[in-house]
Amino acid sequence: MYFDYMMEKEQKENAEEITSFLKLPVYTREGKYVGHVKNVFLDVEEKKVSSLLVTNTNPSLVEGSVDVSVPYRWVNAVSDIVILSNFPGKVSTRKKEESENTENQESEIDMIE
Repeated sequence: MYFDYMMEKEQKENAEEITSFLKLPVYTREGKYVGHVKNVFLDVEEKKVSSLLVTNTNPSLVEGSVDVSVPYRWVNAVSDIVILSNFPGKVSTRKKEESENTENQESEIDMIE
């Protein structure tokens, strides 16, 4: 019975730790604002955080200010803010021309009828 209580207590503490990431501002190692944490993705099998979904991203770093998923291995420190040890100089979205060309090309996957 004591073991069950301790397991339940540990699960609650872990849930609180994960939710503490939400809304934290995210910065590069150089001090550039990236955005803030919108969601946390977990690797259930490994029982660890796999990535952070960052929203309201800085348009000078992320084209179109779209949400980006940052691998947790890039996280250097977490406290009142999240500091990334690695982040690309510029994240760009797929260009409209590229998507139009892709739509005109035949699919490499055979359709089964």
